[in-house]
Amino acid sequence: MKTIEIARKLAALDQKKKAQDAFSLALSTDTLSPEEELEAASYIFFSEGDHRIAFTTFVSLFNRGFFQAEIWDLMVQAFYLPNIQAQQKQYDLNCKKLAEYPYFFRTNFPAFEELPILFFPFDDKGFVPFDPQTNQFGEYINFNDTIVDRWFFKDLSKPILTTDLFSQYQLEYLNDTVRPSEWVAKENHIYLHYTDWIQFCTHLAVLDFSKLLKAKKLIFLFDEEISQYPFDFKARYGIDYSQNEVKPIGIREVNALIWHAQLSTDNGGDFFNEIFYGHPNLLTIDSLLLKDIDPYIESVRKRLRQGQKNTYTLRQLSHIKNPTDKDVLVAFFLNHENCFKYIKPDERIAPILFFQPHFTNIYYYIHMVNEKNKKSVLVSEEYDAIRNSLIFKEFKYIKTFVPMRRITTRYAANVRTMVNNSCILDEEERKKDTSTMPDAINMQLANRSYLIDPYDRLNRDSRLVRFEDGKLHPKATFTALAEFLNIPYTETMTYCSGPDGLNPESWAGNAIGFDTRTVYATYDEYTNDDERTYIEYFMRDAYEAYGYDFHYYKGEPVDEDWVREKNEHFTCLDQYIWNSWERSLQLRADVKMQVNGVDVEDENTPTISSMLSSSIQETMDSIHEQRLKYGLILLKNPYFINQYHQPLRPMTPLKLDPALLDGPAYH
Repeated sequence: MKTIEIARKLAALDQKKKAQDAFSLALSTDTLSPEEELEAASYIFFSEGDHRIAFTTFVSLFNRGFFQAEIWDLMVQAFYLPNIQAQQKQYDLNCKKLAEYPYFFRTNFPAFEELPILFFPFDDKGFVPFDPQTNQFGEYINFNDTIVDRWFFKDLSKPILTTDLFSQYQLEYLNDTVRPSEWVAKENHIYLHYTDWIQFCTHLAVLDFSKLLKAKKLIFLFDEEISQYPFDFKARYGIDYSQNEVKPIGIREVNALIWHAQLSTDNGGDFFNEIFYGHPNLLTIDSLLLKDIDPYIESVRKRLRQGQKNTYTLRQLSHIKNPTDKDVLVAFFLNHENCFKYIKPDERIAPILFFQPHFTNIYYYIHMVNEKNKKSVLVSEEYDAIRNSLIFKEFKYIKTFVPMRRITTRYAANVRTMVNNSCILDEEERKKDTSTMPDAINMQLANRSYLIDPYDRLNRDSRLVRFEDGKLHPKATFTALAEFLNIPYTETMTYCSGPDGLNPESWAGNAIGFDTRTVYATYDEYTNDDERTYIEYFMRDAYEAYGYDFHYYKGEPVDEDWVREKNEHFTCLDQYIWNSWERSLQLRADVKMQVNGVDVEDENTPTISSMLSSSIQETMDSIHEQRLKYGLILLKNPYFINQYHQPLRPMTPLKLDPALLDGPAYH
């Protein structure tokens, strides 16, 4: 029985919700005739189901030439007319404000009824336009979509100029980021060029210019008026901005955030920080551990409550009513010695805060919520900490990029880091360190943070950039990344630097600058081919999405026997885990013996290996059990979703200009 037939039976039984779901399923899975599509959409609409499903189906049928008269009447009555007054009111307000605006030079606004495009509200966020000339509905548009898709700030030697910009979000972004001419002591207006007057007027029904005009930063140019760019304000208006005194950057001028997200440890994040360090339009300092940020903010708040003003930062914040977490963080960056010396207040734009809240490690867990359809959720306390952070919620404009390194290389490097934790602990700390190694394979297989909800606020405007591209093709990579991040590609992005100067060494012996050793290193001492084969197979979606070839998996069929057989040969990692537990338990035992007055140097004192090896084996058995469990889950090819049961998708990779590559692309 077809799904639509089941839906009809449910409708006949007056099981409205089940019938709506069945008709929706039929529209998405069945091959229906136009009549059946109309039937399903009509039931959903008139039974007050999800109107967006009905709307989409009506538009599809109309554009294909079916039932146009009936659908047009329904669409106008149900969607357009109930909202026409709001659109006309918005249009009239915009026309009134623009007519009074000093840098707007036209007055021949058409009557609202003469506008050639009709905007049909689809949901609370966007519209579907209708063009009477073509008799077609267009694509869905959200004028407040939180994406900046233009390289506005490519060249800051001249005032900003952009053409045919119809995004409310991006108009506000420009208005909030470009500093007033009076503050930078030079002509610094935003020039908005529109090539079609009527098209511009049409959008006055759905955009809101009234608030944007208050700062008088915008200059509107139409058609041939572009020849006037840029204005000579001294000759034209008698205004000489050079006579003004440059104003220091204010805390609340900083509204844009670049989130340098940490996909994993040992992923090349330090390299990217070194590229952006010292950029004249970014507030950058060393990576901060997220766990240290909240206590710092609270300590500042405490001192503010106590009325302390003994630092410049506290004095700045004391002038702000109800400073937010964002305000405190911005003040910290603005006044940091490694940051403020690179920021010039006469730059055309307010600086953008470059932020990499770091974790010592990132842990993900795979939670299968439905065995039948294999739907699974990725759970991470670290990522949730970012999502719930008030800092991120309080930034209006966020762009996200995340570096990725070849996964088997990253895995082996991560094991190396955990084994040689002397890289991050001094000698005395290491003597007291009783931590043990986690199962790095399960950590790797569960960490699929490259899979994102594309409508998540933090990932809506995001790109994934390969570490290998940055090392091998720096000009192509960082030109493309500068374009995406909407900052100038500056000389500071052609070398690595940090507080200690050029080519800093993150850890003793590490490759520095553009040294490509870390691209080709395989760290064979810290892994084996069975481990790498296993990882490549189960991370094959990432390899495909981001252009990595397999080096270890040879394309053989994979089944449960293959998974079990591979699990028997993870000897390299298992030995490191065993050693870490042995060392940890030995340290604990030594401390206990010393407390009890036992000489731990006495050769007759029993060692932990002889006393507790069976206990370690129990731990290893538990690790093996959990590892096999994850392998068998992944063997089912789970379908990853967010907490709202919406599908996750690979983050969009950064696209490089082939003309700028320094050789063949890395695979």
